[in-house]
Amino acid sequence: MKTCTWLGQSVAVATLAWVAAGAGQAQTYPVKPVRVVVPFAPGGGTDVIARRLAAGMTESMNRQVLVDNRAGANGIIGTEVVARAPADGYTLLFVSSPHSINPSLYRKLPYDTLRDFAPVSLAATSPYLLVVHPSLPVRSVKELIALAKARPDDITYGSGGSGSSAHLAAELFNQMAGVKLREIPYKGAGPALVAVLSGESAAVFGNALTVKPHIQSGRLRVLGIASARRSASAPEIPTIAEAGVPGYRADAVLGLLAPARTPRAIIDTLNAEVHKTMRLTAVVDAMRGMSVEIALSTPEDFGRLIESEMKRWGKVIRALNLKAQ
Repeated sequence: MKTCTWLGQSVAVATLAWVAAGAGQAQTYPVKPVRVVVPFAPGGGTDVIARRLAAGMTESMNRQVLVDNRAGANGIIGTEVVARAPADGYTLLFVSSPHSINPSLYRKLPYDTLRDFAPVSLAATSPYLLVVHPSLPVRSVKELIALAKARPDDITYGSGGSGSSAHLAAELFNQMAGVKLREIPYKGAGPALVAVLSGESAAVFGNALTVKPHIQSGRLRVLGIASARRSASAPEIPTIAEAGVPGYRADAVLGLLAPARTPRAIIDTLNAEVHKTMRLTAVVDAMRGMSVEIALSTPEDFGRLIESEMKRWGKVIRALNLKAQ
C-alpha cells in the first residue's frame, strides 16, 4: 500500500513538472529571432504574403521574424530545410499549393509531407481568375463550356508548365466541366499571361494580382473566380462553381508549418500570433489589394486541409499521368 502511495505521488509530481515546463516554454518563447523559410524566390505572391505575416509577428512578439527564401525544385529545397530543422519553433515554413501537389508529382521526396511537419495555421487563400482574350466569343463560363464542347481540343489555354498550379487548375476544370481545353505550356506564369494578352492562347487561369490590371484595361475578359465564395475585393465576379461548374475550386492555400514534434505550447503561441497579425487592419487592406482572402484555422483543421488538397490534386495528376522530370 505504501508503494502504491509513493508511486501515485511520483506520477503526480512528474505530471506537475511536465505541465510547468510546458507553461514556462510558452511564456519564454521566443527568446531569439525566428526564421520563416519561404521555398520560393523573393517577389512572388507567396513571398509577399509571408513577409507581411513576418512583419506583423515581429512587432507583436517583440522578436525579429525573418523571411529566408530557399527557392528551387518547386519548393522542395526549402521544405527539406525545415523538415530537418530542430523542432524548437525557431525555423518555420510558409507553404502554398505546391506543398500538397508535390507528393503526387514527384516519385520521391526527401521528406514526408504529413509526418515531418506540424501544422500551425492556415493564413490565406489566393484564387485564380479564369480569363480569356477578348476575341474569344464567350462572356461566361457556360458559354465557354458550350464552345469547348462544340470545338473539342481547339480552344487553348496557357500554363506556366506541366504540373504548375495553373495547369492543374485548368485540367481540373476540364475534368469537372467535361471539356477539353488544350494546354500550351510556357516557361512560367508570366510568359503564359503574355501569350493570352497577345492572342496566342485563348485562356489562362491567372493569379488575381497579375491579371486584374488587364481586366480593368479591357485587354482580358474575366469569366469567373476559382474560389469557393466570391471575393470581397471583386464581388461582381461570379465563382466558377456558381457560373457553370458546381463544386469547382482551385485557389492557392497558404499557411505556416513547423517541424514535427514542435511542442504544442509553441504551436499554440504561433497559431495565436498568425491570427492576430492577419486580422490587423493594415494587413487586411493589403491582402484585399492583392485579391488575397484571409483564411485562418486551428492547427488540426490546417492539417486536414493539407491532406484533402493532396488527395484532390493527386486525382488530377494521376488522371493526366504526370510526373516531374
